Amino acid sequence: MYLLTDVVPLVIKSYFLLFLDPGFLLLMAVVIALIFMQYRRSESVRASMFGIKTRRLWRDSLSATLLGIAGGLGGSILIVLAGLPLTGSGTIFVLLLIIAALLMLINPRFICFAYAGGIISLASIVTGWPPVNIYQVLALVALLHLVESVLIFFSGHLGAVPAFFGDASGRVVGGFTLQKFWPIPLVALTLGGYPDLPDLFGRMPQWWPLIKPGTAGDHLNAGYALVAVVAGLGYGDLAIARTPWEKSKLSAFCLAIYSTTLFFLAAVSQSFTFLAPVAALFSPLGHELVIYIGKKIELAGRPAFAPSDRGVRVLDVIPDSVAWHMGIRSGDVLITVGGMPVRDRWELKYALEAVSGSLEIEFLHGPGQVYSRGLAFRPDIKRSLGVLVVPGESERARVETSTPGRLYRAVLRLWQKNKR
Repeated sequence: MYLLTDVVPLVIKSYFLLFLDPGFLLLMAVVIALIFMQYRRSESVRASMFGIKTRRLWRDSLSATLLGIAGGLGGSILIVLAGLPLTGSGTIFVLLLIIAALLMLINPRFICFAYAGGIISLASIVTGWPPVNIYQVLALVALLHLVESVLIFFSGHLGAVPAFFGDASGRVVGGFTLQKFWPIPLVALTLGGYPDLPDLFGRMPQWWPLIKPGTAGDHLNAGYALVAVVAGLGYGDLAIARTPWEKSKLSAFCLAIYSTTLFFLAAVSQSFTFLAPVAALFSPLGHELVIYIGKKIELAGRPAFAPSDRGVRVLDVIPDSVAWHMGIRSGDVLITVGGMPVRDRWELKYALEAVSGSLEIEFLHGPGQVYSRGLAFRPDIKRSLGVLVVPGESERARVETSTPGRLYRAVLRLWQKNKR
């Protein structure tokens, strides 16, 4: 009861006081800028798919920032209640941010701290540098991913970017790449000396803290303080056999298992140090395994957005577009446009160019493929309908299921040039 009535309100109060600190706001702005760059890239891909700007950049960036702030509050409470003090918190987070920013140039998903945390921990184990408490680093990565799993559960499907993939036969199917990035401001524990809050944290349960500070003395009665730190979380996945909403729920479950396993390894490694390298390797490799399993499940499953023999399958719809106001949604099948049957995207393009003014579309809606009809007034035939459709059965293509970063592309181009 003492935890809820005293410690939690203290964390909440300290958390919102962060936003009055200019230094903290500057660091937060740096992380938000990195994340903004990723959403700008996603917006560029989305615009190239639709052929028009979808105007989601600022909305996606703002929603990610607000969700990150909410997740950071929950993560701060979790860090304190679980007992995760960060010795030298400034050094840990600066290193994590620098390495994550460099790894992001190889692949955008490497902005995730699972990779930077594993690299730092392995380097510290092998060489002794950087001089950090690896159990704290790995436990921090674990708890951040537990927060991430919650964020994915509620918002991982939002802003999904449409894409085309090839199945085993070479047939083109529709799908989505799920990429989310969140800035996570945190209030974390650190050793503050005995004068700071000695009574408050001195009444914590006997098992607390789960991750020891790595210093000599009475850990339970040590003087803990709350410090401000900023992290960045990234999530990347594919939705081919499932809708983005369904896949985000599955991904959240898998990531929760990963995070609890990593936290367990970090805690146990304090007593059984031979497990420390295992925990450090599990941080990036376990994260890659979660991504690999997710992709394998999607690529092996039955595509949810395959071509339809009844018309043209809709992969995605721009909100507030002509099609959106007609009630057309992702997964629907367009049958006729202006009374003309449409069986592929070329017939759809011809029909849209032939009809101006009042536009009527017949389509099959929802999982039950219920017959529906939409009406709209479109004064200009050049105005986009706002839909992206799945190519027909006769088209063949193969689309990569991962997108490399700028550094990777630059090295690849240099290698190919020298090879020639």
